[in-house]
Amino acid sequence: MKKRFLCLSLIFALAAAQVMPVAAARKDEVQAEKANTQSKLSATESKEAELEEKKNNLLGEIDSLDQNLVQVIAQIDILKGEISDKEGAIVETKEDLAEAEADRDEQYAAMKKRIQYLYENGGSDAWAQMLLEVNSITDLLSKAEYTEKMYQFDRDELEKLRDTVQQVTDLGNQLEQEKAELEEMKQAQEDQQVNLEAALEEKKAVASDYETQIANVQAQADEYRSLIEQQNAELQRIQEEEARQAAEAKKAKEKAAKEAEAAAQRQEQQNVANTQNTNTDNNNNNNNNNVTDNDVDDEDEPEVPSNNYVPETPSYEEPEEEEQGGGGYSATGEAVVAYASQFIGNPYVYGGNSLTNGIDCSGFTQQVFAHFGYSISRTSDSQAGDGRGISYSQSRAGDIIVYSGHVAILTGDGGIVHASNSAPYPQGGIKYSSNALYRPYIAVRRIVD
Repeated sequence: MKKRFLCLSLIFALAAAQVMPVAAARKDEVQAEKANTQSKLSATESKEAELEEKKNNLLGEIDSLDQNLVQVIAQIDILKGEISDKEGAIVETKEDLAEAEADRDEQYAAMKKRIQYLYENGGSDAWAQMLLEVNSITDLLSKAEYTEKMYQFDRDELEKLRDTVQQVTDLGNQLEQEKAELEEMKQAQEDQQVNLEAALEEKKAVASDYETQIANVQAQADEYRSLIEQQNAELQRIQEEEARQAAEAKKAKEKAAKEAEAAAQRQEQQNVANTQNTNTDNNNNNNNNNVTDNDVDDEDEPEVPSNNYVPETPSYEEPEEEEQGGGGYSATGEAVVAYASQFIGNPYVYGGNSLTNGIDCSGFTQQVFAHFGYSISRTSDSQAGDGRGISYSQSRAGDIIVYSGHVAILTGDGGIVHASNSAPYPQGGIKYSSNALYRPYIAVRRIVD
């Protein structure tokens, strides 16, 4: 009868405890998915920043091209004005040239007429006639001087007019040349304008493409952020479910222990009653000289622990470790530390459950206490609610200390034994660390009273 109650109690307690690893596995899966999503989000944000930088650089180039284009257009307008001025000067110069040529031709014609008159009306006898007609030598010299001055005047005027024509002609040629140079400069500026406008159109098209790419990347980043929010919400639900299941498991464990204790008491009472009845029957038989034996052999039953923990059931995952530890139902904090310490140096494996072949921090504490018959949660967050909460100053060997994302067993000397995936000793594995307060802790829990 007692065994049946014990088995039923253990079945209910173990059934409640089996739900936790499922939730823990899903939690690890969601955390991995979240880490992957966060990695993708970071890559997307980096790509967005890169595209923004390229777009800003391109916009800077577009601004520079715009400024150059404005300068080129302004230069073209200036050249057009200068060309127009040159054309006006050329027209004016041509008019001056025509006038100078007319004056030259007129002066030349007059000079020719005067020379022709002298030769036609005097010839070589003109000087003789002049000598006969003069009254004195002074008069002769005056007339000769006058004639010489007239010739010299005609030659000078003709020379001036010829120079004027040449200057005007040279000026006209110069203006034509300057106009041609201005037109070449204007053509070069117009070509540059065409090139700048083409470059601007091309860069504006690329900038528009960058904007499209940035919009797509931003949309993708928003999707990743939304997914992370969903994953955070699921993790929150899992943590709440773990806390609820941990509380239910604790209640089931306490209920099983109480039922087992009540069953043991009832069985003990029944055994006492049976013993009394048997003694009475034996006395009666002896008095009647009846030699028939009616002793009842009580079935051996396991001792019921008084520390409110579920007795250990053999683990199908760690049969060899039961031989190493020599498990039993009686536990002290020092015994927990001694048992845990014998696995120092064994490897760390995330999600592992083997004390010899690989285990993580919460699996390590769970397996160690399971050796002594204590069932605790599978994750460090949930173990923060197992057992009884105490302050660090009240802690002793065998208590557990829970950090953010990590859990360890206090050794009583200020240190801890734990499964860690970080240096220094060893590079990932079960190890002893001398400073339990190497990082802030969340809770200290007593499993073994």
